Amino acid sequence: VQLQASGGGLVQPGGSLRLSCAASISIIGIDMGWYRQAPGGQRELVASIIRGGSTNYADSVKGRFTISRDNAKNTAYLQMNSLKPEDTAVYYCNAKLDSWSWWGQGTQVTVSS
Repeated sequence: VQLQASGGGLVQPGGSLRLSCAASISIIGIDMGWYRQAPGGQRELVASIIRGGSTNYADSVKGRFTISRDNAKNTAYLQMNSLKPEDTAVYYCNAKLDSWSWWGQGTQVTVSS
């Protein structure tokens, strides 16, 4: 399984970005998530969307980020609004199915003026 993350970049505080995670297989029945890792920090869960569509968010991004999925396109998205400098990190998409877990290559998000 390959996951291709895209959409990162440099944005000013208060700006928006939309990340995409395209899977090489159907994501129907697969739980999808976005994680991030800041320099010197640990990888942390940002948001997840399970196969049934229920979502979960880190407290730090609630109300600003929205995770979604398009099963027809085998793609998961992370809409990030009102970005803050502390959102700067490498963002990774993840796919989980039972005991299996796959990671994308990461996309850099930098929030700076």
